[in-house]
Formats: sequence, C-alpha cells, structure tokens
Amino acid sequence: MLAYLVIREGSKWADVFRLVPGQAVTIGRAPTNQVVIKDERCSRCHAEIFFSDNQWVLRDLDSRNGTAVGSNRVRGDYFLQPGDIVRIGHSQLRFVNDLSKAFAESSLMPLDELATADSSDIRAAGLTPPPEDSSVLSIHEPSTITHRRLQTRFLQPNEPDEQNLPKIGRAAATLCRLAFELAQAPDVTTIADIALAGVFGATQVDAGAVFILPRQHQGDPHESELEMLSARTDSSVPYHRMSGILASTVLREGEAVLARNVMGDSTLGSRDSRGVVDATSVICAPIRRGETILGLMHLYSTNPDRVPDPDDLEFTLAVANTVAVAIDNLSRREELAENLSQIRHENLQLRERLGVQSEIVGSSILMARVAQEIGRAAPSRATVLIRGESGVGKELVARAVHFSSPRRKGPFVCVNCAALSRSLLVSELFGHEEGAFTGATQRKMGKFEASHTGTLMLDEIGEMSPATQAKFLRVLEGHPFERVGGTETIKVDVRVIAATNRDLERDVAEGRFRRDLYFRLRVLEIVVPPLRKRAEDIAELASYFLQKFNAETGRKLRGFTPESMELMRGYRWPGNVRELKNVVERAVVLARGEFIEPDDLTLSKLATSGDTGEHAARNEFKPASLADVERQHILATLTATGWNKSQTAALLGIERTTLDRKIRRYELLDERLKRN
Repeated sequence: MLAYLVIREGSKWADVFRLVPGQAVTIGRAPTNQVVIKDERCSRCHAEIFFSDNQWVLRDLDSRNGTAVGSNRVRGDYFLQPGDIVRIGHSQLRFVNDLSKAFAESSLMPLDELATADSSDIRAAGLTPPPEDSSVLSIHEPSTITHRRLQTRFLQPNEPDEQNLPKIGRAAATLCRLAFELAQAPDVTTIADIALAGVFGATQVDAGAVFILPRQHQGDPHESELEMLSARTDSSVPYHRMSGILASTVLREGEAVLARNVMGDSTLGSRDSRGVVDATSVICAPIRRGETILGLMHLYSTNPDRVPDPDDLEFTLAVANTVAVAIDNLSRREELAENLSQIRHENLQLRERLGVQSEIVGSSILMARVAQEIGRAAPSRATVLIRGESGVGKELVARAVHFSSPRRKGPFVCVNCAALSRSLLVSELFGHEEGAFTGATQRKMGKFEASHTGTLMLDEIGEMSPATQAKFLRVLEGHPFERVGGTETIKVDVRVIAATNRDLERDVAEGRFRRDLYFRLRVLEIVVPPLRKRAEDIAELASYFLQKFNAETGRKLRGFTPESMELMRGYRWPGNVRELKNVVERAVVLARGEFIEPDDLTLSKLATSGDTGEHAARNEFKPASLADVERQHILATLTATGWNKSQTAALLGIERTTLDRKIRRYELLDERLKRN
C-alpha cells in the first residue's frame, strides 16, 4: 500500500511526498495544496491522486495546460503504475512504491548510497545530484495525532514518577506547580500559605514564615517594618521569629543565606519569648522583584537529622522570587481594579453632570427609553430626526446626542427654521458674500461653516421652503456649497440633527415636504413623549424647577402642597415641559406662603393637540383607581349638596356612618371652611 511521489523541478530532485490510502492528495500552484508546484504552467488546483479499488488513481482537475503520464495526456482517471512519471508543466513527479527506485536509473544506486555518494559518482550513474541541503529531500509524512491529554501531569501533586527523579528534577516539578498555584491566589495571605506548603514539602525544614513590607514603603527597608503574613511549623513547638540581626543583614545585602549549627547563636537563630535559640539550621531569603525587596522568607530546622543543604537554599530562593512575581501581579490587579472602580465612578459623575447640564429630567419608563435611544444614536455619524410636540424638550435631546458623541469637542449650533424667511434662512445656513443683497455689508459665515466638525440642529425642519429643501438636501448628501453671491466652493464635516412637531408623512403626501429629504433625515429617529403621557415625571420636574427658581430669585419655598401636586398631575399640559417650567416660575414669584398652593398655579384651559391630529376632549378617559374615582365622586356630591351629609348619603345610597368613615379615610375637607 505504501507509495511515494518523488518531485523533480527542472534538473533537480526537489522533494519526496508519501501517499497514504484514504487521504486524497491535491497538486497545484496554490499554497493550500498538499503538493505545491511553483510553475506558471501549473494551475492553482491542477490534479489529484487518490486510492481506489486497491490502486492509486491520477485525475486531472480541468487544468489549463493538462496533465501527462510519460508522453500521454491524462483524460479521465488514470491508474498509476510504479515508475510512472507524471508531467505537470516543467515539473516531473515519479510514482514509486519502493524508495530504492525513487530516482531515474536508481536501480544502479540505491537511495541510501545516493545520499552518501559524492557528486562524481552520482553523475557517473547518470543521475542528477541531490541538493546540498538534505532537508529538501526529507519525506513528508502525513500529520497524525499520537497522544491526547486533558490536563498536564506536571501540575498534579504527588506524581508517583517523581520519586524516581533526581532531587533537582523533583524540585523543578514542585516549582512548576507552585508557580501555577501562586498565579491563581486571590490575596497575599494565600500566596504565603501556598509558598510555605511548597517549601516544607521540598526542603529539610520544619518551621518558617513569610514576611512582607508595607505596600507604600519607601527608602531602605528595616526589620521593624516587616509584617508576618503566615507562619507554619511541623513540630509541637510554635514558630519563633528570626533575629533582628539576620533580618537586617538579608534586607541590607539582598542575598539569601543558609546558616548551620546556629544552636545557641542569638545573631542567626530564632528566638522565642524567653530568648532561647532552638534552631539548628536557618534559611532566610529575600522576596525580591528586580532591585526592590518586598519581604523575606524565614525557614529553619529544629531536628538535627534534617539539615538543609545548598540545594534547599536554591529552591527557597526560587520560591521567594516566584512569590515576588505573584505579589507584584496581585498588586497590579488590585490597582487595575481600583482604577476601574474610580473610572466607573467618574463616568457616572460625568453622566450625571451631562444630565443636569442638558436639563433632561425624568425617571419614567418612556424617558428611560429616550435615554437608550440617545445612547445608541450618539456614537454614529448618521442624521437624527427628533419628533415631538412643542415644548417637550427636543433641543435638549439634541444637545444630549451631541455631548455624548465623538463630536462633543466641536461646536453645537441650533437654527430655528420657522423664525426666518426663505431668503434669510438660506443666508443663515450657507452664509453670504459682501454685496450679495441689500444690507449685506460684509461677508458672513453660515451655520454650516460655523458647525464644522460639530453638530448642526435644525429645529422646525417642516417649516423649510421647498427651494431651501433642495439646496439643503444637496449639502446633506455631502456635496460642497457656495455662499449666497459667492463662487468659492465650501465643504464641511457636519452632523445634522433635525427636529419637528409636524406630521411630515402628511406633508410629504400633500407635496409640502420633499420625499427624498424626508428619507434622508429619518435615518435615526427619536420620539420624545408629551408630558401628559409620563405623568410620573411631573413631580420630579416640578421639584427641579422649584429649586432652580428658588436659587435665581433668592426665595426659600419648601415645596408643593398635596392638593397642588394632585392638580398638576391631573392637568393635561398642552404646552408640555415648557409650560410646566413657566407655571412653576410664576408660582415661585407670586407664592405667599412656604408651600405652593393650588391658587398659585395658573393653568390654561387649552385643549392638548399635536400636529399628528391628536385632540383631547374634556371628558376623555383617564385611567384611575377605584379609590380615586370614589373619592372624587363623594367630594363632588358633597360640594353639590353644600356638604349636607344626610342628603349626600341618601344620593350615594349609603348609611350616614359609612359616609363619615369615607370622609375620614379620604381626608375630605369642606373648601368653604378652608377659605374661612
């Protein structure tokens, strides 16, 4: 079943490729083929060889210049025979099942002799010498997966094979596991515990501790500044802190030390509360990150049969350096977490400041939806159409879009299209040259130029004349424009936000607004709801305006009475937020008490209507709870009877005692008594 393709390009043997049954081999110029032939006469996918019916088959893949075996062109499938030479362009591929016959006339010289023969011997045999780089003739074996494993055994504790390893090998395996565990430690105390467990298992010590210097430490470290993170002992004797001389020496020199026979030596040994030195051997290693010492590892042995050696010192120093990296990485993670928390806090503050600056007030579901639409629209460059009744705050929404966008550093320019005539609006938008018309005494820059790299808001876009709409649409499509009376072309980078309270669809149907401009403006749309549809925002808006006008006028009104707040909630607000603002401002100026009473509120009797054809009737249904309906009905009946409770109870069909109970429950008062 074994077969090979020996590839010859020009006058040189180039490569050997092994064929494996069940794996088709493609030949071509493209690098995605298994056999790549760098020849212009070779197609990108030229031919393929596959195993079928116990034979190797050659098939041409509709190549441009064709495939030949010997002197015969291949048409359809061709069953290869050992020794066949496949010709593709200037390249030759010899098909063999015996590598000793891989080269022309190779029966005179086997392949292993060909590899060791000199050039003169090969040429004498009538062969082309192989390239000097023997790797070029390496046999390409198909890739196979030989092993699979879910987890590495080097990170598994107590590997049985480790007992047969030399000491340095066991130390390397232990250090590998330690580094992996230390990298996952959530705090410095856990790091210290893991380090001590690893050292106790790999060295001849039975007591020790890890010390660390303060995080904000500066200057030369001192022994008194060391804080113990964790201590451990394998004997019944508790851990004894190292001597100050030993700690100072290691901190000063920055080198790890191993001291033996320290029993009775108070300078190097460990001391308990009685000053008794009980250690036989001591290891002290600095926890060092670069040139900075972060702390110390102190280890000692109290058993004369367990004496640490220089290899234990090497291992302890390696663990100390690994601990330093883990502590440094943990500090960086904590610093990043603190910075992220601070950035989030600052971002929240900036968002709050932006909300106050733009005066967008309201926490209702509808206003939360508007805020989400602003967040989605702000990052893009697309045109935004803001729709809503007069006074809902369309300009404030436009400002929020601008100041939340990448153009926030650019200018925000607003033009009211309804406030200017056709000629003045064209001059205002595009500017004019000196002498362009009567009164044009000097050149004027238009709003488009003034808002370059920023945002231009066109309020009441539905009031723009058809002629101005045509010129505006051309600029909106990205074309340059000219000032009125000028010839210089001007191109600007401006994002346009349009606003209207008109029914643009009806205007388009009636021919008052260009259809193409309507679709160009309505790329993104934000609909601002009227105030009557978000009554839950009325109290928040009223309190905001009260604080604002208190600060402006110097008054100290404390708020609204329940009756005045109920009156505002039940009002339809045809002028929306603008009307509420004016009502509160007038009440702040004219209020006589500490609270704003219903008499201080001047509310109109205008019907609410939008340009979409909405007309509110006085008897329009307004959702209310049964308790509110009952309260209003009882109060109206009492007022109609002059607060005759017996007559009222008879009209309502209830007992007099029941009426008294409901009057107390709903806290109903006779308005005549209040006026007296």
